[in-house]
Amino acid sequence: MSAPHPAVHLIDGSLYVFRAWHSMPNEFTDVDGHPVNAVHGFTRFLCELLERVRPPHVAVAFDASLTTSFRNAIYPPYKANRELPPPDLEHQFVLCREVTEALGIVVMIDHSYEADDLIGSALWTLRGHGFRSVIVSADKDFGQLLGEHDEQWDYARGLRWGPAGVHEKLGVHPHQVADYLALCGDAVDNIPGVPGIGAKTAAALLTHFGTLDVLLERVDEIPFLRIRGAASCAQKLREHGQSALLYRRLTRIALDAPVSTSADAWLRLNGDTARMDALCERLRFGPLTRQRLKALIQS
Repeated sequence: MSAPHPAVHLIDGSLYVFRAWHSMPNEFTDVDGHPVNAVHGFTRFLCELLERVRPPHVAVAFDASLTTSFRNAIYPPYKANRELPPPDLEHQFVLCREVTEALGIVVMIDHSYEADDLIGSALWTLRGHGFRSVIVSADKDFGQLLGEHDEQWDYARGLRWGPAGVHEKLGVHPHQVADYLALCGDAVDNIPGVPGIGAKTAAALLTHFGTLDVLLERVDEIPFLRIRGAASCAQKLREHGQSALLYRRLTRIALDAPVSTSADAWLRLNGDTARMDALCERLRFGPLTRQRLKALIQS
């Protein structure tokens, strides 16, 4: 996608750490014998991305709020279906952040806001400075952030899409994604949605009414729509409408997380050679990875 705006790459770091954790063999250990397979996999991903794109503006967001997000205060069952990372993986998250910082890349992390919120707030801020954003993630939630010149990049699958791609995937436009997820739910985050309303019905309702608010105001019109089970759907929305509004507070990405308001804050800086050398020794990186990291720091 070509656009007249400079690009900032906003990377969903936690997603790629988890992917490395599940895909890399357990044979990688640090000098103390602790597993570091996720660090090796994440570092390879980051090296490849930086070598391909050479982004002057880039940041990586990590999650540190699995149980402390503001969403947990609103709805305690939020993400309660997820197990906390085991200590070995939690330790590797810290090391992945250290590698990222040593490469001169901005790290975003907060105990009240999730990585999605940090990316959304960065995107919103930088849009005001004339930037377009490339969100590096496969997470469908990010679709709600895409403006005219923004795109999402599922790096592992080599797929990119803009706002039109969101509609192709979900049947709704970016500004409707939070409403859509509130209606049909999101099992990954333990958001139940409205009983009996699936993805297709949610998309059809929002196509007709536009927003969740208008849908609830005009719920009496639903039985007259050509939607399977329309009468039952209307009754469910009468019973669970307030819950749907609550769920939207969970599915909507925050745009007011604490991020820098300066465009220069997102510039990739010179890497820290001494810190990276120490990490390479500690993590027992091989010669090829060390060579790649050294070249990236010096570039």
